[in-house]
Amino acid sequence: MRSNEQRRYALAWVIGVSMLVIVIFALIQLTAGSFGMTWQRAFAAIFDPQVWKSPTTLGHFLLGDAGASAVGLESTRALTTETLIVWNVRLPRVLVAVFVGINLSVSGSILQAVTRNEMASPFLLGVSSGAGLAVILILVLFPMLAPLLPVMAMLGGGLAFLIVYAIAWNRGTSPVRLVLAGVVVAAIAGSIQTGLFLMAKEISVVQNALAWTTGSLTGVGWQQVRQIAPWTLVSSMIALLTTRQLDVLQLGDPAARSLGMRVEWVRFWLSANAIIAAGSAVAVAGLIGFVGLIVPHVVRNLVGGTHRRLLIGCLFSGPALLVCADAGARLLVQPMQLPVGIITGCLGGGFFLYIMRRRPEIGKL
Repeated sequence: MRSNEQRRYALAWVIGVSMLVIVIFALIQLTAGSFGMTWQRAFAAIFDPQVWKSPTTLGHFLLGDAGASAVGLESTRALTTETLIVWNVRLPRVLVAVFVGINLSVSGSILQAVTRNEMASPFLLGVSSGAGLAVILILVLFPMLAPLLPVMAMLGGGLAFLIVYAIAWNRGTSPVRLVLAGVVVAAIAGSIQTGLFLMAKEISVVQNALAWTTGSLTGVGWQQVRQIAPWTLVSSMIALLTTRQLDVLQLGDPAARSLGMRVEWVRFWLSANAIIAAGSAVAVAGLIGFVGLIVPHVVRNLVGGTHRRLLIGCLFSGPALLVCADAGARLLVQPMQLPVGIITGCLGGGFFLYIMRRRPEIGKL
């Protein structure tokens, strides 16, 4: 049994190692590609004075041309090729990977607390599938609603989770019933997605939709950073402010009610926050599986089940896993780029099998 001091030391170790992994693999992302550059040039491009000393140039990167023009930033300075490649292509991809890793790991932590099931995740409970189906509906049938992708993905994920909970409910739920219901909902969503592919009239639409189903960070830019960053900040802050409620839920419904908690009401709003996090991640990166399962489980084993430590660990470990996986997706089969969802799926599947072998009680009624 570890002491609190040991748990705090473990959390510091998790944060330190995760930050080191993020820096190393982000640097690999910034230097590797068809236009190669040394790490010194990559650093010089990131901290280029022509960017940081020019509000106009920085504003065009962060706000986009339309946003920068709206606040009166009309022109930009001439930049080097390295700076343009790093700031326009590679740095946004790293930032999106960081935000998506945060969102999926935080969402998984919350859903595991809400269901009292360490094997729960947005992917297994149908949230990701519902959000993905909403995104593909927009891509194929309602492209005019593309600016609303994050909101529609959250609505789709929320509807899917409600369906899963309704299917699993029988005077209460159990971990096995929730997972089975999630598998059913995910299968139905996958079948509908396949039907939507057949309805698409343009091959480019099908290709974009397939990218969503496999989970990919190829082609993301500052637009995706702007889409996900506010939701990441909101969901992460809410999660950190509700750690006490998450801890109380772990005691069981009767104990939580005896402490004055309105269990179903709290469970609903905590689930809504998890859906916001997962839905915004799916909206910009597609269906990236198993991050919400792997990260909370590993961090919990290292720092303990107290949700304040757990969520802080996930805020660093989630990005570390996804930045690392995306670097592998870019470099394993060069010049082709694999969808990052393939990498996380292989890692997550292997991890899931490992857990089942180590804990044979999983799945027993």
